[in-house]
Amino acid sequence: MDFEVSGQLALFVSLAIVVLTIALVFIVKGIYNKRANSNLTAKHAGTTFSSPLEGRNKYPEVDTWSLGGTFKNYGILASIVLMILAFGWTKYEKVIDVSGLLGTLDEEIEMETPRTAEPPPPPPPPPPPVIQEVPDDISVETVIQQDQSIDEQTVVEAPPPVIEKAAPPPPPPPPPPKEDEEEIFKVVEDKPAFPGCENVSDKAEKQKCAETKMLQFIYSNIKYPPIARENGVEGTVYVKFVVEKDGKITAPEIVRDIGAGCGEEALRVVQMMPAWEPGKQRGRAVRVQFNLPVKYKLE
Repeated sequence: MDFEVSGQLALFVSLAIVVLTIALVFIVKGIYNKRANSNLTAKHAGTTFSSPLEGRNKYPEVDTWSLGGTFKNYGILASIVLMILAFGWTKYEKVIDVSGLLGTLDEEIEMETPRTAEPPPPPPPPPPPVIQEVPDDISVETVIQQDQSIDEQTVVEAPPPVIEKAAPPPPPPPPPPKEDEEEIFKVVEDKPAFPGCENVSDKAEKQKCAETKMLQFIYSNIKYPPIARENGVEGTVYVKFVVEKDGKITAPEIVRDIGAGCGEEALRVVQMMPAWEPGKQRGRAVRVQFNLPVKYKLE
């Protein structure tokens, strides 16, 4: 049989035991002080003891050891009650209702169109070309050809020797091509899943369970930025990241921000995530991009 005790009940019973114990101590102390103030010496003046050891004991009226068994039993009973309360005290974690956010994970990211300035007006057309008139009296220069014939008496000078220059060294070989990074999928047969639902066999139920666990993790760790709260900033921040083949989260990036520190806070929580169950394509683990909307709403 399960025995559960709330925190308020455990605290109330513990305080009651402490108060009762203190009250008993003061009551017994008051009774024994009252007895001690009475004339016990005269009362027991003619009492004879069977042995000297018996005479060393206190008067029966103020012998506190006579209640030793009673207080011992009371202490055992109080300890048992406190132990039962300690073992039966059940503390439940705060459950965050994320049922209203389950349908928002597949929303497409609406990108805001940046505002651009109006295009400048087109330049004016170039002026028409100016046609120049050609005069009729054009002077023609006569070129006189020089005689370049060679006879037996003509001295021909040999051309200077041509000095061949050393050939330049060959260029260095090109660097080896970089290995192409593995493809990052956006749509796969088996989506990556947040941990905690490995025992669920049905694919649809497992996906819903993983989304619930992920949203509960996010909204239990996220903190509304004070600046955003003071200025009433609300909206949705979109963060994209890559789930690697081993399930680790890499390359987190803010895609759309609402300002006032909301994007940085969502990015911080994403970086805290544990390793996921990786996505698969044709039975093989692949890298998958995941877009996560994080909603901020003041209550």
